[in-house]
Amino acid sequence: MDTRYILAIDQGTSGTKAVVFDEQGRIAAQATEPLRSYFPRPGFVEQDPREIYDNVLAAVKACLKVFHPATSRPRTAIAACGISNQRETFVLWDQAGEPLCRAVVWQCKRSVEICARLKDSALEGDIRRRTGLIVDPYFSGTKLLWLRENEPRVEEALRAGRAFFGTVDTWLLYRLTGGRSYLTDHTNASRTLLFNIDELQWDRRLLEQFGLQSLHLPEPKPSSFDYGTTDFEGILPRPIPIAAMIGDSHAAAFGEGCFSRGTAKATLGTGCSILLNTGAQRIEPTQGTVATICWSVPGRVDYALEGIIVTCGATVVWLRDQLGLFARSAETQEMALSIEDNGGVYLVPAFSGLGAPHWRMDLRAAVFGLTFGSDKRHLARAALESIPYQIRDVMTVMEKDSGVPLRQLKVDGGITANRFVMQFLTDLLGVDVVNIGTPDVSALGAALLAGLHQGLFRDLEQLERLSLARQSYAPGPDRPKVLGWHRGWENAVQQLLIGS
Repeated sequence: MDTRYILAIDQGTSGTKAVVFDEQGRIAAQATEPLRSYFPRPGFVEQDPREIYDNVLAAVKACLKVFHPATSRPRTAIAACGISNQRETFVLWDQAGEPLCRAVVWQCKRSVEICARLKDSALEGDIRRRTGLIVDPYFSGTKLLWLRENEPRVEEALRAGRAFFGTVDTWLLYRLTGGRSYLTDHTNASRTLLFNIDELQWDRRLLEQFGLQSLHLPEPKPSSFDYGTTDFEGILPRPIPIAAMIGDSHAAAFGEGCFSRGTAKATLGTGCSILLNTGAQRIEPTQGTVATICWSVPGRVDYALEGIIVTCGATVVWLRDQLGLFARSAETQEMALSIEDNGGVYLVPAFSGLGAPHWRMDLRAAVFGLTFGSDKRHLARAALESIPYQIRDVMTVMEKDSGVPLRQLKVDGGITANRFVMQFLTDLLGVDVVNIGTPDVSALGAALLAGLHQGLFRDLEQLERLSLARQSYAPGPDRPKVLGWHRGWENAVQQLLIGS
C-alpha cells in the first residue's frame, strides 16, 4: 500500500513551519519562513494579516519543493492538512475579507489600563467563571476592547455589524478556503476571554457586557474536524481537506501524547507553557494558573490547567549574551555538573516579572546567596536549576487544585537537550520525564489530529504506539538532596516577594 502523508502548518510568532509527516509520525520534509512583527509604540506588537497568510503559502511551497514521497502516486500522496497556530493573536476583517487593522499579537500590552479597569469591576469574577481565564493583556478580548475604543475604523465596523473576528487559525482557514469556511476550534476560542468553556460556545452575556453583540464570530468546532478544503492557491495539484486546527501549546500537548487525565507537558523555550490534562472535568484553579481546553475530537473534550512561566531559557541566554559567562548555552551542562551543588546560590529569574503560580509582573530578577567562593559555574547552575524549580512550583499548585496526581511529564523544546536540567527535573518531581525528541511537536500534534480525522490513525491507542524516538528520565538517588535544595529556592522566592 502506498504511504500517505499529512501536511502540518505551525504558524508561530516568529515564522511559519510547514512539515510533512508520514503515517508513523516521522518527518518527510520541512521548511521554515520567518515572519516580521511591528512595534508601532512601546508595548505594542502587531503583524500584517496578509503577510501572515503569504508567509504560510511560502512555507508550504518551500516544504513541498523538497518533499519526495515514497509512493507511486506522488500527486495524491498528501491526504490532509492540520494547522497549529500562535494563540491569542487575532485579526479583524470586513465582509469583503479586507483586514480592518493589523493583527494584534499575544505579546502586545496595549490593554493594561483596560485590564485594570475590569479588575476593579464585578465583571472580573464572571469572566473567570465563564472562560477559565484571568483578566490579562495576554488574552485577546481586552485588546479587542482597546481597538473598539481607540480605532475609529474598527469602532464603526463593530457598530455597523461589519466586523469579523478570528484568531490566526480562523484567518488562515477563511483565506485558504476562499471565504467558504468561517470556523475555529475549541482551544483557540478558549483563549479569547469571550468563550464559555463549559457550554463550548461564545458567551453572549460577556459579549453584551463588552459591547460586542454585533461582532461576527467563527463557529467553534472540535480540534479534529472537517474544516474545508484547499489547494493552497494552486501549490497543490488538487484540494486536500483541512482536518485539524488547534492552538500551538495545545497541539504540543497532543503531539506529546497527553491523552489521559494526569498527563502533562512542558514546552521549555524562552518561557515555558505547562498543560496538565484534567480529563472531562473542568477544574477551577485557585492561584496563578488558568483553566482551558486541552484538545477536543468529535464526542470528546479534554480540559486542562495551564501555568505560564515567563522566563525559562531566556535566563541562560542572558548569562551568555549580557554577562559573557560562556560562549555557548550548551556549555552550562558541564559547568553545572562540575560542582557538587549550587553553593547556596539561587537565581530567581523575574526579569519580566514572575508568572504562575505567583503572577507578580512587577517583580524583577534577583540572585541570592553569593559569597567570595561563588563563581560563574554557580551562577550557571542556579540559572539551570531555576527552570525545574519553577515547573515544580506550578505542578504543585495544579495537583492541589485538581486533585489529579501527576503521572508523567512530557517535555519539548531546546532546553531538553540539557541532561542536567532533565535529571534535576525528574528528581524534583518524583515522576518520569519523557522527551519526545522532536522540535516540531506542535506541528506533529496538528498532523496527528488531522490523520485521526481522516482515518490514517484508528484511535488514540494507535497514536500512543507510534515508533517515535523518546528519551525517558527517572528519579535517581539524588532526589533527597534535590528536594532539600528546593527549600532554599522557596526561601529565595519568599525573600523577593516580601522585599518587593
